[in-house]
Amino acid sequence: MSQYVSRFTGTLAGPPRLRLPGGHRRPRRIAMLSVHTSPLHQPGTGDAGGMNVYIVELAKRLAAINIEVEIFTRATTGGLAPTVEMAPGVLVRHVDAGPYEGLAKEELPAQLCAFTHGVMQAWAGHRPGHYDLVHSHYWLSGHVGWLAAERWGVPLVHAMHTMAKVKNAALADGDTPEPAARVIGETQIVDAADRLIANTAEEADELVRFYDADPGKVAVVHPGVNLDRFRPADGRAAARARLGLPQDAVIPLFAGRIQPLKAPDILLRAVAVLLTETPSLRSRLVVPVIGGPSGSGLAKPEGLHKLAARLGISDVVRFHPPVGQDRLADWFRAASVLVMPSYSESFGLVAIEAQAAGTPVVAASVGGLPVAVRSGETGFLVNGHDPGDYARALRRFLDDPTLADRMGAAAARHAESFGWGTAASATADVYTAAMHEHRRRVRSHHG
Repeated sequence: MSQYVSRFTGTLAGPPRLRLPGGHRRPRRIAMLSVHTSPLHQPGTGDAGGMNVYIVELAKRLAAINIEVEIFTRATTGGLAPTVEMAPGVLVRHVDAGPYEGLAKEELPAQLCAFTHGVMQAWAGHRPGHYDLVHSHYWLSGHVGWLAAERWGVPLVHAMHTMAKVKNAALADGDTPEPAARVIGETQIVDAADRLIANTAEEADELVRFYDADPGKVAVVHPGVNLDRFRPADGRAAARARLGLPQDAVIPLFAGRIQPLKAPDILLRAVAVLLTETPSLRSRLVVPVIGGPSGSGLAKPEGLHKLAARLGISDVVRFHPPVGQDRLADWFRAASVLVMPSYSESFGLVAIEAQAAGTPVVAASVGGLPVAVRSGETGFLVNGHDPGDYARALRRFLDDPTLADRMGAAAARHAESFGWGTAASATADVYTAAMHEHRRRVRSHHG
């Protein structure tokens, strides 16, 4: 990892440093761009997921260290206030771009011009130098950020969150590949950005390997988790009582968007394997699937229900729509184990959230999940997507009733190092470096 600018440097101690050594100044106000998903939306619905949580938490923590954040997002319903204060120092700006509803993520590139116009209009009302920096999230926002940063004469910091080339290299059966237009768009942004923030060293490697990113521009900052919300609290028994779940049940949980990429079907197939091997399990197995259809899963929203029926396990699977963050924390506490069989995952925030709540994780060994989960200690990583391998990992929790508690305690300790304060402080350092370099480049250009 030494070739990257690693900015993951312990917790923020003492008052925020507004000036770094050598007179490097932190930004006072940044424009954050999130075109296709609003920080005000419920994660687990439509295109809202880990990235929403990431933007909300990061923005709040940046504001807490005196960096004001204005988040530009597309208005998805009529009558929204043009600006909403989400937290002290965090403003959400709704930009009109295209019809409010019924617009798929794939159709958004055609609205980027309108969105950019809205961003420019907001900026035109301010005095010069209003924003010190642009931080764009996902490639759609990157294109708007590229233009805005150039127009305003400020640096662009970009976070990919997911990458087309990486997703296409590990497609689930029947999933739709990401279009060439996205690959081209991402390549342009990697070239244009002053700094690229990667969630893990592996993602940093992928930026260099797949997109020819300059390693000197890539900074690794692990996302955080809200440790006040996701914590063991009053334990598994109390959470099960609140959710009306049987105390003695074995509960493997899936929480996430229902789409082939996230592979909830692998959990259902693994459960079918377990029940074939040990039919007596049926009376004490509850399998909650929490989330709404999304992405290419919207084509067949009832597909997972049909699969459960076909596998003969409808009686043990419980489908629940997405829930708010506090309720989700209770689901994590109640579960014996969280199962994440994803084909691709830039970080896998859900894995850290579940562990912070004291629950072990069985996950695919892809993307950032090997950073999020300590295999053999806080859960198990599985190579590949064979339901039999997931069934074997789950059987370990069935064979040893104390394993979930032991691993859960280790998981909660492990998750403590992923606080958002650390991530915000590290991100602020990336901003500062980008600003310093940008000023130096402008000076040498005019010199």
